[in-house]
Amino acid sequence: MRQGQRVLAWRRGDDMILSTMNDLPGYEITEVLGEVFGLTVRSRNLGSQLGAGFKSMVGGELKGMTKMLAESRLHAQDRLTEAAQAKGADAVLAMRFDASEFQAGQEICAYGTAVKIRPADS
Repeated sequence: MRQGQRVLAWRRGDDMILSTMNDLPGYEITEVLGEVFGLTVRSRNLGSQLGAGFKSMVGGELKGMTKMLAESRLHAQDRLTEAAQAKGADAVLAMRFDASEFQAGQEICAYGTAVKIRPADS
């Protein structure tokens, strides 16, 4: 999702449907291609680390960290889309994000099941 978009269940972009659901209303799954994921690892710069440390003492949002996390999610999602396209998928179902933090930064992983779909018969 790009900034300003709000999508609860699924989005269509770059000829790929990404859905957090296990199925997709209006479509039928014709083939399951398997698990796909997109991974990104980001490190924080020293200034960001120091600013976050100070901000944590007084409280409030860490805007630099929030921005980095949002960008990291988009990057992981773009890599997920690329992996699904490489398998010939039309959609990724059950898409999720996983995040972990380590001393130097953070890891964001977007993952799901790549599938081929077609519009359901009416």
